[in-house]
Amino acid sequence: MALLVHLSDLHVGAMNFHAEILLKAIGQINDLNPDLTIVTGDLTENGYYLEFLKASQYLEKIESPLMVVPGNHDSRHVGNETFEEVLKHRHGTIENDTKTLKVIGLDSSEPDLDYGKVGRSQQIWMEKELQKAYNEKQYKVIALHHHIIPVPKTGRERNVLADAGDVLFSLINNKTDLVISGHKHVPHVWKLENTIFVTAGTVSSLKLRGKDLNSFNIYNIKEDCIEINLRQVQGKKYLLAKYENTCRN
Repeated sequence: MALLVHLSDLHVGAMNFHAEILLKAIGQINDLNPDLTIVTGDLTENGYYLEFLKASQYLEKIESPLMVVPGNHDSRHVGNETFEEVLKHRHGTIENDTKTLKVIGLDSSEPDLDYGKVGRSQQIWMEKELQKAYNEKQYKVIALHHHIIPVPKTGRERNVLADAGDVLFSLINNKTDLVISGHKHVPHVWKLENTIFVTAGTVSSLKLRGKDLNSFNIYNIKEDCIEINLRQVQGKKYLLAKYENTCRN
């Protein structure tokens, strides 16, 4: 049905940003020829204008249709305004060519704050888009920067969504198939009821835990199942999880 690539946390402009790793990852992504590529925030380190321009130059090298949502680092130093100027919409939707899948991108960032929030108005919009997708029998994907469920092996929890409970209720109640996020630099998969929650590692920052490598996620979404693969930029590809598709039934 669809092949999605999910990358996150580029951190262009940081001392630990590694351009060669990002370029290698982009080459690997283009070789996959996915239906859609989703970037879940922290494109920049400080939200500076020149950082956004450089990040945009990297993203232009991705050949597949692209959705980008902002992270907390992107909303520093009026970066929330710069994001709209350089990369356009901070939230929106994108579909694959066959219209069998819809990605709903959310802006979970708050200016100059590390914690996230979706907010009531954006949550209502999200619910309406999920209902439209449900009526069209589309596979429903939510993309945002901040995780909704805490991620193991990431230390003390500080930056989960301020309105995580309400957003989580909406996602489950509207039979969301897949929720993807970044922020923690640690790839992980949770399944809650019939919704799958996946966080991505960092694709090009050297702020890594333990022996983790830079990586991005690959979602092979089929009519009967979803395969979630981790692609290590400097290493190998392996299966993180595989689940039956149940929300669309």
